[in-house]
Amino acid sequence: MSESLNLRLNPALDVAHWASLYAQEKLVQIPDVFEPELADQISAILRDTLNWRIVFPEPTPGGDGEIVVQLTQQDVQRMGRDAISAQIGAVMQRAQKNYGYLYDAYPMIQAYTSHWDPGHPVHRITEFLNSPEFLQFGRTVTGAPVVTKADAQATRYARGHFLTRHVDEGHDQERVAAYTLGFTCNWQTDWGGLLMLVEDGLDVSRAFLPRFNMLSIFDGRRMHAVSPVSPFAGEGRYQITGWFRNDAPAGAAG
Repeated sequence: MSESLNLRLNPALDVAHWASLYAQEKLVQIPDVFEPELADQISAILRDTLNWRIVFPEPTPGGDGEIVVQLTQQDVQRMGRDAISAQIGAVMQRAQKNYGYLYDAYPMIQAYTSHWDPGHPVHRITEFLNSPEFLQFGRTVTGAPVVTKADAQATRYARGHFLTRHVDEGHDQERVAAYTLGFTCNWQTDWGGLLMLVEDGLDVSRAFLPRFNMLSIFDGRRMHAVSPVSPFAGEGRYQITGWFRNDAPAGAAG
């Protein structure tokens, strides 16, 4: 599959149009960002080939920081049902106080730089997201003078998964804009999993359905959340998410 990936943005994209809209609202949703065959190939990689990890935060022992826990399926089996249930229960308790997240992930940058899964086609996607073509697209749409790299993780939200409200400022304000690449088919509004923009009064000003072959770019310093996926959702919510950044490039540059 890796050899057949001809990774490029859809040549029909009107970059100036999307840049104009982003300048007005600091938000754009760009449909058909890839040509149909390529979008289907990327979707199949996400759905069928990744070694997903359950991801959630835990406070450090002193309570003044956060540890990102990543559990492989082997970890889950080794720990057993009771231990996992206790950990997830603690995640839910913290989420009541607007702290936390729970979803399946494949950390694409970490996997690339740590040489996980050699030869896996997902690494070609990571390279493309840090290629001159995609980074220049990010610069043009956001109007940022410098975009040096793109973070990336593949995510799968299943029933009960969520992301509480937060802003994406980064450690040194290095995050230029957040992006999501959607590969979710036939999602229904009642299934949850909506990307929500939250105002200061905690009202939701806008909410967006997960869609297929859709690139969303927005100012991550706006408060946002992903609503919990309903118990009756018919499938998973598949995305690649990350940030356009202006700090030193990573080893995933293409």
